[in-house]
Amino acid sequence: MNFNFELILFYAVVVSGVIALFDQLFLMKKRKQAYAKATKGLPNPPELKLPILIDYARSFFPVLLLVFLLRSFLYEPFRIPTGSLEPTLAAGDFILVNKFHYGVRLPVSHTVIYPNYQPKHGDIIVFRWPPNPSVNFIKRVIGVPGDKISYMDKILYVNGQKINQSDIGITNNRDEDGRLWEVKEKMEDFFGVKHAIYINEARYGEDFKDVLVPPDMYFVMGDNRDSSADSRFWGFVPYENIVGKANYVWMSWDSFDHKIRWGRLGKAVH
Repeated sequence: MNFNFELILFYAVVVSGVIALFDQLFLMKKRKQAYAKATKGLPNPPELKLPILIDYARSFFPVLLLVFLLRSFLYEPFRIPTGSLEPTLAAGDFILVNKFHYGVRLPVSHTVIYPNYQPKHGDIIVFRWPPNPSVNFIKRVIGVPGDKISYMDKILYVNGQKINQSDIGITNNRDEDGRLWEVKEKMEDFFGVKHAIYINEARYGEDFKDVLVPPDMYFVMGDNRDSSADSRFWGFVPYENIVGKANYVWMSWDSFDHKIRWGRLGKAVH
């Protein structure tokens, strides 16, 4: 089951804010008057205690509001659930996503109110998965509107230009079940964005040629080319589905070895 944390947080802010405001406007004065009357003449009057619901609302509202504003307009943390972007991002990485890089959007409705930069080749973006927008995906932008994308013999072509790859070596890649697969690690120079990719020669790669990226759409792929569910299988990412641009790894947990991967902390994502 996928929980819409943004919507839950929004409701929590509204409910706690309404309770706190209602208390401020209608209940607080009467409560203080009753307290003053009840403790009149007492040398050491007890502390005025708020009803538990009001106490919680007044305490949590500013914290919830601050968190809501930060994650809605500035940065939001995300956890990488799979290895589809390995070796760039590993399963278990926790990243910070810049929410304003591609424009300021209203919370919950995600309507753009202030456009900023457009996604460009090589950007790693978080987006709401088109087949099920309640699920967030993260991939690399391969094609922008108007591009023609081809993928032949596990090599990318953008507008007829071959994307160069150079061999790094042979390594092992662990899948979600913990099995190890031998893969080729290569360095791809994607319009000046140099990043490593994994190629599994044992897996079949479905070729396609001259797929045209429509207006306001983006073609995305994972760096783990043979272990990524991406635009090759479910289509394009609409601009309105984009959540933000991945910036940094702030925590990384290896769920197989049960330890923190200290060397990945603070790593810039590109």
